[in-house]
Amino acid sequence: MAERITVEVVCAMPERQLLRRVSLPAGSSVLQAVQQSGILDELRERVFDPERLGLFSRRVAADETLQDGDRVEIYRPLTLDPKDARRRRAR
Repeated sequence: MAERITVEVVCAMPERQLLRRVSLPAGSSVLQAVQQSGILDELRERVFDPERLGLFSRRVAADETLQDGDRVEIYRPLTLDPKDARRRRAR
């Protein structure tokens, strides 16, 4: 029997947070975990960008291999440039 790993897939939206725990075969990729989680089905109104994925707050490629216990994060686009936010606060 093939070894399996368990990972969490999370996505924080302004109106809600989604968290799914999935079990995958060892050697699975970040993108496979996202697809298996079903979160993309709930985010139909949002455009999914495979370039906006991370593991524990560190951006990674969609084909990066997962380890047991990893936390896959789906990032949303920034609504405000951080530099602009600092300028507004400084005023």
